[in-house]
Amino acid sequence: MTIAFYPGSFDPITNGHVDVLVQALNVAPKVIVAIGIHPGKTPLFSFHERADLIRRSIAAVLPERAQDVSVVSFDNLVVDAAREYGAGLLIRGLRDGTDLDYEMQMAGMNRQMASDVQTVFLPAGALSRPITATLVRQIAAMGGDIRSFVPAPVFEALSARREG
Repeated sequence: MTIAFYPGSFDPITNGHVDVLVQALNVAPKVIVAIGIHPGKTPLFSFHERADLIRRSIAAVLPERAQDVSVVSFDNLVVDAAREYGAGLLIRGLRDGTDLDYEMQMAGMNRQMASDVQTVFLPAGALSRPITATLVRQIAAMGGDIRSFVPAPVFEALSARREG
């Protein structure tokens, strides 16, 4: 059984991330969503909050496959973390040509470091291509409507943050 490893910061998970995650579940029977922890960065949501939002978001969109998604943290090289969890596929979402250029470089480096871990590129759907977690955080902080960019649990969590 091939396990897929989907790394990112997911701060917060967006509809674009969910789109790629659903596609990853069509490619692999199990997907590990791996939240990168970087000591120099202060995320909006803690690891536990992000993990909960990811679980709730996939359960809302694809309840029959929610048990096939696990959430972990990592603070080392992506390929090393993928190997630690027994994953043979590395999932990377693509929004545009800029993403492709960057991701091709990363895939090449990862392949040199871990030829047993195959990178799979999955294109974001047309509606989710412009969405980034950074823009979602900025729009939410300025009181903008982010409902069309994030799953309902994320909208609720961001709204509660803004009100609290």
